[in-house]
Amino acid sequence: MLNLLYPAARSILFKLDAERAHHLSMAGLRATEKLGLLKALSTQSEAKPVEICGLTFPNPIGLAAGLDKEANTIDALGSLGFGHIEVGTLTPKPQDGNESPRLFRLPEHQALINRMGFNNPGIDEGIANARSAESFKGIIGINIGKNKITPNEQANDDYAIAFKKAYPWADYITANFSSPNTPGLRDLQSEDAAGRLLEVLKNHQSKLHKETGRYVPFALKVAPDLDETQIAGLSRVFLDGGLDFLIATNTTLARDAVKGHVNAEEAGGLSGAPLTNHSTEVIGQFHSGMGKDIPIIGAGGIFTAEDALAKKEAGASLVQIYTGFVYRGPALIHEIIKAW
Repeated sequence: MLNLLYPAARSILFKLDAERAHHLSMAGLRATEKLGLLKALSTQSEAKPVEICGLTFPNPIGLAAGLDKEANTIDALGSLGFGHIEVGTLTPKPQDGNESPRLFRLPEHQALINRMGFNNPGIDEGIANARSAESFKGIIGINIGKNKITPNEQANDDYAIAFKKAYPWADYITANFSSPNTPGLRDLQSEDAAGRLLEVLKNHQSKLHKETGRYVPFALKVAPDLDETQIAGLSRVFLDGGLDFLIATNTTLARDAVKGHVNAEEAGGLSGAPLTNHSTEVIGQFHSGMGKDIPIIGAGGIFTAEDALAKKEAGASLVQIYTGFVYRGPALIHEIIKAW
């Protein structure tokens, strides 16, 4: 039923400012879930478990970070059929993000541009929100980042603070060092900087594993705007550093595919259909460099089951959606699970 209702709801929401529509949608999901209506309206997902890094994902499709930034809609989103939900990005201190408007639709291209800037309530409130989830039985990932005011020289301190706070509650943790919307953040993707961040987080992971007896795997999330030399170099860094798994990819700064659109020159990261093929190519290149030693969660421009299967063929063990979910709704989740 929800699959049939979503196109009508989207037509109304798309008449509103994109960020306002987002907040209304999330509030509506929470209210509907609390009334017990969301589960009744949703299609039940087929169980197709996938195991990576000691975790059993109920099915291969997850929600990418960025939609549930406050980690307060996990149960409602889980009712739609996701096997895993990644919340955040959460930073050590709360921050408002960049000035509005900061989210733009490009419907003709099935795309979005955002320059949100890690707007979030901070890691403490985010964790408290995530802990309040009760009905979702899938995997919860917590995506962490550095605060905008923190210089890159101290970025690893921010990641360490958020990592240690997320560790007791997360099923896995993702360090986002590839958003284009925090000045200088992507500089952390150099081989040296990435290696240092990986070493810091692995040390904290090892210490917390010994203290708690619980091993929480973590990922790094990379940008699609890396060339073959950078991908090869990072693949070696990730293998040498013992990275658990990789998420590829984040949004792109490229605009070639959307030239001429009224919003094409807006600053920020472009997501959606223009990224479909390129993100798949990047997944394939990382898979070639890392083999089966480091699993990959594929993201970027997934609008159909075929898009998801192409990422699986390129080397992804799981996939995540965001922009495709905005445009297609819950129907996309079940199409991918059925085809997988």
